Amino acid sequence: MTITSVTALPIRLPRDIGAATGTAGSPTTLSEGPGGYRWSSVYPCLYSTQFETALVRVETSDGYIGWGEAQAPVAPEVACAIVSHILAGAVTGQPFDGSPARIAELWDLMYATMRVRGQTGGFMLDAISAIDIALWDIAGHLAGKPLCELLNPRPKRVIPAYLSGIPRGETDLQGFRQAKLFYDTHNPADFFEHADAILAAGGQIAADALWRHTPESALAFGAQLEQRHALWFEAPLAPEDPLAHAALARQLSVPIALGESYRTCHEMLPFFRAGAVGVYQPDLGRCGITEGMRLAALAASHGVPVVPHISIAFGPQLAAAIHYAAAVENCSLAEYNPQVLTAANRFLASPISIVNACYAAPAAAGLGITLNLPPGAAR
Repeated sequence: MTITSVTALPIRLPRDIGAATGTAGSPTTLSEGPGGYRWSSVYPCLYSTQFETALVRVETSDGYIGWGEAQAPVAPEVACAIVSHILAGAVTGQPFDGSPARIAELWDLMYATMRVRGQTGGFMLDAISAIDIALWDIAGHLAGKPLCELLNPRPKRVIPAYLSGIPRGETDLQGFRQAKLFYDTHNPADFFEHADAILAAGGQIAADALWRHTPESALAFGAQLEQRHALWFEAPLAPEDPLAHAALARQLSVPIALGESYRTCHEMLPFFRAGAVGVYQPDLGRCGITEGMRLAALAASHGVPVVPHISIAFGPQLAAAIHYAAAVENCSLAEYNPQVLTAANRFLASPISIVNACYAAPAAAGLGITLNLPPGAAR
């Protein structure tokens, strides 16, 4: 059997940006202005006013079809162009037997297409991840098993989840005990006022600082989190600096959570070696299943728990993250964004479910999903 085609599909759908503020893909209020991309009003980062992602469809000579997805909340056409112009040609015509070893060979082959050309991260790896997820989807169909069983013969069947992205002033945790808050304000006191209201309601908090702190402000902010027994302190400092994160980790008891911005073991190894990581947060739309499993093993070798990052996503990426969480031994928690799940389920024949604050691992073969994309969804 060979791979016969690889098709990339940029997805851009309208959404209520007001309702989405404070949740995945829009953690802060956006500045006013023209166009679909706008600056955060509290720190320099662009966000889309729409729901954007990049899907990939892989077909084989025996008629198998697999779906994958890149994490592409901004400019999904970029990841799709990489798939279409570079990666599709590299894997089309390649023999494929659905074995993990063969998928790993193809991941390495795709990574090698741009070796020494500077594309060891970012959009390039996002595109690789989408194809990788699609190949694992096909592998599951070939084996007649859900993806999590290919990765681990005895996976978890349910995965506890935490609620991510609570709009300012909201304290209803919707039956969840643990919630992550974005540092979405200019004033730390406003953040902690919201955090204290959730604590008073019986919840636990984690904090996503959105890479905004200096080492000095991070230490003060982290001390406040320590007093509140926070689950973790996510993305506190500039993402390029492992040594600064390690220094902060040594000064705080609250775990430093990192991972969503890094795609490979090459990128993460300096952070693990420096002792900077207390919770590892891979994004399956950026690292894929193959490298994601390597990264989980790297985290385990350093005694670090895994909690997958789940942001803007359709069904393939979301299902991949749930299967991954079910298979990884050192993972006991996954992220849940209500608006993301609602958007993904609009285009799934059978919805992904959250019951009693837990994901249920899809039981059908491969990713365990069937996509029903509406006409005009890809633009």
